[in-house]
Amino acid sequence: MKQLKWTAAICSTAILFSSVSMSAFAAPTKMRDISTMDYVREMGLGINLGNTFESCGEWIDKWGDGTPKAYETAWGSPVITEDMIKGYADAGFGTLRVPVAWSNLMGDDYTISDAYLGAVQEVVDWALDYNLHVIVNLHYDGGWLANFPTDKETCMTKYTRIWEQISDAFQDYGDYLVFESQNEELGWDSLWNRWSSSTDGKAESYALVNEINQKFVDIVRASGGNNAKRHLLISGYGTDIDLTCDPLFQMPQDPANHCAVSVHYYTPSDFAILEEDASWGKVRSTWGTDADIQQLNHYMDMLQTSFVDKGVPVIIGEYGCPKKNKDADSVRLFLSSVCEAAYSRKMCPVMWDVTGLHYDRSACQMYDSVLQENFQKILQTYNDTKIGDINQDGSVTITDVVLLQQHLLQEKSLTAAQAKAADTWSDGVLNSFDVTALRQTVLTFT
Repeated sequence: MKQLKWTAAICSTAILFSSVSMSAFAAPTKMRDISTMDYVREMGLGINLGNTFESCGEWIDKWGDGTPKAYETAWGSPVITEDMIKGYADAGFGTLRVPVAWSNLMGDDYTISDAYLGAVQEVVDWALDYNLHVIVNLHYDGGWLANFPTDKETCMTKYTRIWEQISDAFQDYGDYLVFESQNEELGWDSLWNRWSSSTDGKAESYALVNEINQKFVDIVRASGGNNAKRHLLISGYGTDIDLTCDPLFQMPQDPANHCAVSVHYYTPSDFAILEEDASWGKVRSTWGTDADIQQLNHYMDMLQTSFVDKGVPVIIGEYGCPKKNKDADSVRLFLSSVCEAAYSRKMCPVMWDVTGLHYDRSACQMYDSVLQENFQKILQTYNDTKIGDINQDGSVTITDVVLLQQHLLQEKSLTAAQAKAADTWSDGVLNSFDVTALRQTVLTFT
């Protein structure tokens, strides 16, 4: 009799939800009650849409046709398509970072072109359609931020206008969209040179970085809509780990308490940056010595101690290396090692990528299937979510089944971690199939 009741309940549930498919992820306009620490964990592994919307230069203005595509393709990228974006999700990435030079096609009073904003917005929409978290930033943008120390008023006016417009355009987007205050440009050698023995100007330079980041938070929070609670990414000092971990760097005050810090990892630079010898270094083709691994762990431990352990989430907004004049196994080892070192410490690593490097924008897939497999193994190894344990009490019981049913009936909402645990089919969708599978699990083990 008990079995018959279970079967009837299962059939009833299947009929009730046969036409209902509720995503385990955020709806386009949904803001969930989730901490930024949990949110960063949810982001998984990321990849950059590099050398695309952040392309800039007067020659593009002069020789281009005046459309967003002229900038989108100026640095070698094809026009971005929905299939390319889908390919990132299919490859297992959970986050897409979209660097942007907002001065392109900018009009009077620092007004962003509707066409340019629309082109960026289209890519963001595609990414959200495939359940990718999206980071939109203000990138190098022609270098005008270098003038902050000498023309602060003008620069702050432009900075404010840019973020007011971005905030307004995306204010109704859900929490799968993140704003990032800046790329690597916050920190000025004209005020303080880290390589000098003097500390003159250091406090001033840090104070200006902190002021700009605080301005960013204030602009977004005051802009209305979902921006009052949006998760924000705060650029570290030059996104350098050593400099960002300096006590002079301060996270901004945020009434929503929804901020993470961004740093980049291109260490050692003779391997991770150089493709050929330069005046400051000799190119290195291999990576993976004991000293290399020790150096990597040193920096990741520094981030964990300085931020994660203190409740401040960390996103490695860029890490990577070129392939030219590099040993292929070393490239794979470096990328996998950095990814694992960050993700195992509950940080989100976002690999830097451009056309023709790690992701094939023509075939819409990774060039290196072994690297892709390594990334998936990292996700599986450090995934701390027990499938089915929706209420996170350490076991799978009828209580979890009831909680999922209440969610599907829109009686209760699930946090991101709970939704992930409820996705028993691992298809990114919560529906009657998950209820049935969860019921069967309870029956089997009770």
